[in-house]
Amino acid sequence: MATSNRLRKNWSEKELIAAFNLYCKISFGSIHHRNPKVIELAKLINRSPNAMALKLSNFASFDPELQARGIRGLKNASKKDAEIFDRFYENREDLAFESEIILANFEEKTVEEKHRKDLPDLESLKGEDKQRYVKTRVNQNFFRAMILANYEGKCALTGIDISQILFASHIIPWSLDPENRLNPTNGICLSAHFDTAFDKGLISFDNGYRVILNPILEENRSKPFFYNWFKQFEGLELKLPYKAKPGLEFLEWHRKEYLNQ
Repeated sequence: MATSNRLRKNWSEKELIAAFNLYCKISFGSIHHRNPKVIELAKLINRSPNAMALKLSNFASFDPELQARGIRGLKNASKKDAEIFDRFYENREDLAFESEIILANFEEKTVEEKHRKDLPDLESLKGEDKQRYVKTRVNQNFFRAMILANYEGKCALTGIDISQILFASHIIPWSLDPENRLNPTNGICLSAHFDTAFDKGLISFDNGYRVILNPILEENRSKPFFYNWFKQFEGLELKLPYKAKPGLEFLEWHRKEYLNQ
């Protein structure tokens, strides 16, 4: 009887936001009741894995990236599910941070305690400076998790799947476009070498998602690393994610900014 009641009870707003947090951090193809992350969150908020997987599928009903591919989620998604998704698109930073606070509270922690290892300067800050610092670092971690999940934990150029050297590379940098800081189409999963090269404008991508080399690299043509680390990748197409492909408008900005194209 307890299990039956757990399955039937209405979802609270906090439970929905926690579920949406997970929706952002796992790939569409891994939304099922056997996924360890689904099981873990379901246990944390006292839901069944089946109920959690169903809720994640409901969120997919409102995902414009999936809709653009002709994919529809389950038809029984609720109005509240839609409201949570809309809130994210209206203000990604606030809902992402709120979701992390909620998850921490479900774990009986503060958000600072939950993310302590990623907040090295926490003790040196106070007041509003501390609040901004925590929100920024927590949301940067959220973005990284979202982008790595979108690319299934692999570098979009090399296929490297060692998480320690994978980065969620912003196309337009975090500091320059607050509105799109947590926009998944403003990110690409790249391994360390290519993340740095992209960040410094040594490489970019055309509208066909193919690698473009910055002409200044030609100065290194005679050096062995030029072919191994740059030339052989010229024209290579990114391995695109199932949803949230890099926005062409963001790539155009990157080329104009760094390659004058």
